[in-house]
Amino acid sequence: MSAVPETVDLLLTARWIIPVQPASQVLEDHALVVHQGRILQVLPRDEALQRFTPEQHLDLPEHVLIPGLINTHGHAAMSLLRGFGDDLPLMTWLNDYVWPAESRFVDERFIADGTQLAMAEMLRTGTTFFSDMYYFPEVVAEVAQHQGMRAQVCFPVLDFPTNWGSGPDEYLRKGLALRDQLRHSELIQVAFGPHAPYTISDGPLSQIATLAEQTGAAVQIHLHETAHEVTEAVQNTGLRPIRRLSELGLLTPTTQCVHMTQLDDNDIALLKESGAHVLHCPESNMKLASGQCPVHKLLEAGINVALGTDGAASNNDLDMFGEMRTAALLAKSVSGNAAAVSAHQALAMATINGAKALGREQDLGSLEAGKLADIVAVDLGDPLVQPVYDPASHLVYSTNSRQVSHSWIGGQAQLVDGKLKRIDLQELHGRIAQWQQQIQQAKNSG
Repeated sequence: MSAVPETVDLLLTARWIIPVQPASQVLEDHALVVHQGRILQVLPRDEALQRFTPEQHLDLPEHVLIPGLINTHGHAAMSLLRGFGDDLPLMTWLNDYVWPAESRFVDERFIADGTQLAMAEMLRTGTTFFSDMYYFPEVVAEVAQHQGMRAQVCFPVLDFPTNWGSGPDEYLRKGLALRDQLRHSELIQVAFGPHAPYTISDGPLSQIATLAEQTGAAVQIHLHETAHEVTEAVQNTGLRPIRRLSELGLLTPTTQCVHMTQLDDNDIALLKESGAHVLHCPESNMKLASGQCPVHKLLEAGINVALGTDGAASNNDLDMFGEMRTAALLAKSVSGNAAAVSAHQALAMATINGAKALGREQDLGSLEAGKLADIVAVDLGDPLVQPVYDPASHLVYSTNSRQVSHSWIGGQAQLVDGKLKRIDLQELHGRIAQWQQQIQQAKNSG
């Protein structure tokens, strides 16, 4: 007598599955079995159809299934400032455009609308987990939870007052209260977000180091973003910024270092020794002419490198497929090595490496039995993107993110046939148009 098939929530059968772990593997004509929000099995299609009776079976004959993409660094609500001050160097862009606009407009409503806009773009382009460093993190967390999207919310800490607080003491008090409030959330994790070494002094940085050790929370910081930052730091403190962080106890395996375009061999050795992670934002770095992160050297040294888009004000999109392609091509150009950052490595940087950087590699970042069912399907069936010799190479070098057809977070559908399930784009568009009008009028009036 044959065994009775096991009833499960969801069965996905696809032309290809790229699980990311084991590395560089491509499975053809396989299936993902999903039950109670987790991946139960990854196995050949015919075997899955014999063994399991799904509540829902979705067959994707021209698609590749990959882990949900993880955008490790951004400022979600800055999507409302997309294209606001382009073709400018970093400090001019910050001092003359971004910070004045933020001072005038950033409040809870700005954050809620801008974050929802960013989430709609990210979900539409394959991202299922994002890290945000911006003001009013409690609003970001609320919006993400409401939409069922995963987020690491990094609460900002700076020496000076902003629309969210008066200074380091208030930022830390509010951020720790938010962490307490969300400590049991399945979707949101809270991290420290000291902005950058040039905007925060030693006292608060030392305090963050102590609190991070006590709580186990991660720390994300902009670091070695420009040559000017490093030169000025040496002039003012006698130390390169990364050495200063190390001496303050803030360079640890839970530290997430954003940008890292200005690194010498001593910096790389310090990174390796500390176990800290590098969050690479190639398109933002290029657009602001900040420099190039030596990704190939970092990977060769065994340092974990993950990908982020940065905010849409400096990119100008939140498309992780574009980021993968740029990261792979730029690494080859910078290193002079055409083999640097292969397609599989670029995909790993956008998935499992991101999960490691955010402390979630046990649950996320690859399609393995027991992990959370954060899954993306990409349609490779369009005649204009044929032939497909290697689906991993195709994803990184040929795929447009609009080919993302489906996504699931914890087994719950977020995108079906290219349409968002939980965000009303038409209603959102009306609110964004109102913001554009206000911000444009303010810009025109000087």
